[in-house]
Amino acid sequence: MKEIINYLDELFPNPHCELNYNKDYELLLAVMMSAQTTDKRVNMVTDVLFKKYDTLEKLSNANINDIIDIIRPIGTFNKKASNIISISKSLLKDKNGKVPNDRTYLEGLDGVGRKTTNVVLSNLYNEPCIAVDTHVSRVSKRLNIALDSDNVLIIEKKLNKFFPKDKLCRLHHQLVLFGRYYCKSQNPLCDNCKLKNICKYKKDKN
Repeated sequence: MKEIINYLDELFPNPHCELNYNKDYELLLAVMMSAQTTDKRVNMVTDVLFKKYDTLEKLSNANINDIIDIIRPIGTFNKKASNIISISKSLLKDKNGKVPNDRTYLEGLDGVGRKTTNVVLSNLYNEPCIAVDTHVSRVSKRLNIALDSDNVLIIEKKLNKFFPKDKLCRLHHQLVLFGRYYCKSQNPLCDNCKLKNICKYKKDKN
């Protein structure tokens, strides 16, 4: 565990979310939109979306076809456009436009599941949450923290047990970045990796 933490600290001394946002609801909407696409693509569309509709009120009253046109590059745009309007209306109606530190409420919003909620709570409120995306899942399995057969919820529980609670917010970003840029699905950068001695993928390749 210490070996993993030390190496991730070495690689990513100042880890942060790569989604661009200036307001709490912008993060929530951006994370929701990031499903099945890249942060880079989401940042491209939110740069346009959040400038044109710069308040929750404007988003809640936006023409859905206009939102679809803006977010079309990220895929599943019909559903995501509907979610943007629905979430905006819900936050205005229920929470005076604020994103609350309330897992149950957030997971009840359209298009918002456990992974999105974990990202939001970790970034906005420093809650000790790790969101298990495809990168975190892959890294956890390769480093023998989780089994190949484990689903995302089991992986999350194992990560919470494996790492100290006060490190989870930081590790959430580090594991995502490590999987995205180093421990990649295809052609991972194994040769110079300081964790290759405990990596199942490296052992299986040898």
